[in-house]
Amino acid sequence: QVQLVESGGGLVQPGGSLRLSCAASGGSSDNYAIGWFRQAPGKEREEVSCISSASRRDGPIHYVDSVKGRFTITRDSGKNTVYLQMNNLKPEDTAVYYCAAARRYSATLVVQEYVHWGQGTQVTVSS
Repeated sequence: QVQLVESGGGLVQPGGSLRLSCAASGGSSDNYAIGWFRQAPGKEREEVSCISSASRRDGPIHYVDSVKGRFTITRDSGKNTVYLQMNNLKPEDTAVYYCAAARRYSATLVVQEYVHWGQGTQVTVSS
């Protein structure tokens, strides 16, 4: 069983930056693709970005169009941690951000593929 813990959320002004962390433990987390998703109040959960498993380092990385050029997902295999660097944040990025693990090597933004979820971290972008 893979456990995921997110951190790094907070309040930031428009145009600011935050880095979210997703620490994985348990199971064979190196064999899981990791994704970031978010859910704003009154809206459905939506995909943000995903990265292929540590055992497939040359695997694909995906971003949803609304964050391309602003968000960067990376993995530190030694720390079993995936990061989401978020730059030029906008008020519409405000949401609870979740990381999740999918039992597959190659990254996917298909939410149904993800079987383990963290508890979420709040990101608020406001002046």
